Amino acid sequence: MAFLPSVVRAEYDSAFCIRLTFNDDIEATVDFRSWLKGPVFEPLKKPEYFRKFFLDGGTVAWPNGADIAPETLYEAAKAARSSPALQPAAAGSSRRRG
Repeated sequence: MAFLPSVVRAEYDSAFCIRLTFNDDIEATVDFRSWLKGPVFEPLKKPEYFRKFFLDGGTVAWPNGADIAPETLYEAAKAARSSPALQPAAAGSSRRRG
């Protein structure tokens, strides 16, 4: 069976960055700015709204229904750990609950 990453802890770090801990104990600070595109993410561009994130279904979510797939966050966390200068690609990374 393939590993399914799940965010087990999320703490606000700074600006649009959140420190994430996954179910395999991988930890990294991930910059979410590259994902703040499109109508569902528009409210998150306001820092006070961005900080209203919470954990839901193993990922980071916001009150308006915006979230990022945990697999995408996991890949970004691994990239941040190996090279903090790397930024995650935004294409196809969002998911929305309906």
